Amino acid sequence: MASIDALDVRPIEPEQSDAVWPLSIEAGWNQNVADWRFMLGAGRGFGCIAPDGTWQASSLILPLGQKLAWISMVLVTQDRRRGGVGTGLLKRCIEEVRSADAVAGLDATEQGRPIYLPLGFRDLYRIARWHFDDAKAGAVASPAGITIRPVTPADLPRLAVYDRPLTGMERPSILMHLALRQPGRAWLAEDGGGKIVGFVLGREGRVATSLGPVVADREAIALALISQAAVSAPGPFIIDVPEAHSSVRAWLLEQGATSPRGYMRMTLGTAKGLDDPRHVFALAGPELG
Repeated sequence: MASIDALDVRPIEPEQSDAVWPLSIEAGWNQNVADWRFMLGAGRGFGCIAPDGTWQASSLILPLGQKLAWISMVLVTQDRRRGGVGTGLLKRCIEEVRSADAVAGLDATEQGRPIYLPLGFRDLYRIARWHFDDAKAGAVASPAGITIRPVTPADLPRLAVYDRPLTGMERPSILMHLALRQPGRAWLAEDGGGKIVGFVLGREGRVATSLGPVVADREAIALALISQAAVSAPGPFIIDVPEAHSSVRAWLLEQGATSPRGYMRMTLGTAKGLDDPRHVFALAGPELG
């Protein structure tokens, strides 16, 4: 097995997004070039290249505040797997996060979780990835007294303030990027006094539109937001939902959704609020936290 010292690890710059994107394609993941460009600009990427200059492996650290960083995009081409490259890059990311005195978080697949547990990561909660084509019955009515409207640029500072205590993440740049990138998927719920009580964002992907994050005061509001985003433009869709939310799951099943895979949210250390999914009804995606 290769050690991290033996690997030729080098930074991945935003301008290399087109070159590193084939790693997502080979893995069958949903990221497109715009995702890579944003993540590499907002965070730090590390990887390994072949003698011909093609990228053979990648990893990424995305800051979500001064004390939390998300590890993602640990990808290795088929011909470099089982040689310790992925584990080496993962350990490099962990070292970077620890050197910043921050907690590392990630969303682990069933195959990845046994790798993370011996490194000290602990389970927080399970997440189901759902696939569906469209919202068959239209948008779900919002609860009484709640208004749903499109997000505007002027809403973004308030959105970040609302999001932080409910998710444990500081991610104003991510919320801004998603809201401006796909305004047709960005919806806001307000009560009668104009107070924010929920929002949904989304982004186009390589094979499907990703709906999320979805954060709300309660599940009925979240369901109205998800359905509104789904009827606003054609699918197909993917959405990553904490398993605790039974009403969202029931609605997805009514749409003919399937859930072929899941994740476990994990952290290396303790991040305040991150282990509580009561107000997190869909993730931004495993790559964004």
